[in-house]
Amino acid sequence: MEISQTIQVPKLSGLSRPRILIVDDNPTNVELISVQLKPYHYEVMKAYDGEQALEIIRSFPPDLILLDLMMPRMSGYEVCKILKSDPATRLIPTIIVTALRELDDKIKALELGADDFLMKPYNKLELVTRVRSLLRVKSLYDALESCENIVFTLAETLEAKDVYTRGHSDRVSKYSVMLAKQLKLTAEEVDEIRRGSLLHDIGKVGVKDSVLNKETKLTQEELAHIRTHPERGFEICKKLKSFKNLLPIIRHHHERMDGRGHPDGLSCDQIALGAKICSITDAFDAMTSNRPYRKGILPIQAADIFEREINSGQWDPDISRVFIQMIREASKRS
Repeated sequence: MEISQTIQVPKLSGLSRPRILIVDDNPTNVELISVQLKPYHYEVMKAYDGEQALEIIRSFPPDLILLDLMMPRMSGYEVCKILKSDPATRLIPTIIVTALRELDDKIKALELGADDFLMKPYNKLELVTRVRSLLRVKSLYDALESCENIVFTLAETLEAKDVYTRGHSDRVSKYSVMLAKQLKLTAEEVDEIRRGSLLHDIGKVGVKDSVLNKETKLTQEELAHIRTHPERGFEICKKLKSFKNLLPIIRHHHERMDGRGHPDGLSCDQIALGAKICSITDAFDAMTSNRPYRKGILPIQAADIFEREINSGQWDPDISRVFIQMIREASKRS
C-alpha cells in the first residue's frame, strides 16, 4: 500500500483529514488524480488492482473511493458489489472513474451501488466538486453513526447494572442473526434485525431500578410498569431516522400471534418479521439464563418447550419450527 505525502494543515472543526483511496491499474492515472487532489490536503491511498484495494479498505477504511472499472484479476464492478453488500463498507461513497462511455456500463455500476460516475477524460474541477460533495454526505453519516453509538452504549450501560441481565441483548441479537440467516433473509435485513435486537430492551432505561433488580415476584403494579419498556424504547429511538426499520422490533417484541400481547395488541401479519424473530430469541434467552429466583434450563429443554407451545398463540409457528431445528442441531454439535 502507498500513502501519499501530505502537507500538515490545521484540522477543521476538530476533524481529521478525509482519507481517499484511488483504485486504478494504470499508475499514471493514479498519480494524476493524486496530484489533482493534493491542494486540498486529503490523505491519499493508492491501489493498483481490486484485491489490493479490498485489503487496504479492511485495514484503513477510507472516507471515499475513486474506482476504475476495467482492471485485471478483479474488476471495479466486483469491488463495488463486495463493498456495497457489506454493512461495514456499504456507506463509503464510491465514485466510478472510467473511460467506458456506454450507458449500460454506467447503469450497471449504479445498480451495484456506486454513488457517482465520472467519465475520462474529466474536468479537474468536476472531480474535486464531486469528491467534496460526497465527503460532506459521508461526514453526515459519521455524525449520525455517533448518535447511534450513544444509544447502543446506553443499552449496554443499562444491562451492566444487573448481573442477571448482563449480556442479554447481545445474546438475543446473536440468536436473532442466526435465525434470520436460517430464514434466508438478505444481508441488509439480517443487519437490521441484529441492531433492533440489540436495542429491544432500551426502554428499560426508564424503568425503576427497584423493579428491574427485584429478586422476588413482581406486583401487578410493578408488572404494568415494566411492560411500558417497549413504548419507552420506541420513544427514545424514533427520533433517529436511521432507526426507522428497527422500531417495530423495539416496540413489538412482546406482541403475540393471538393478539394478546402488548403494547398494541397486534396479531399475525400485523407483527413485523423482525419483531417475531426477536420475540422468540428473547424468550429463549430468558429460559436459558439464570435469574435470582431460578436457574436457567438447557437450550435443548427450551427447544422442547417451544415445540409444546408451538400452537399456543404466542410465537409464529413457522419461525418457531426453524428455530427449534436450529437449536437442536446446535445442541448435537456441542
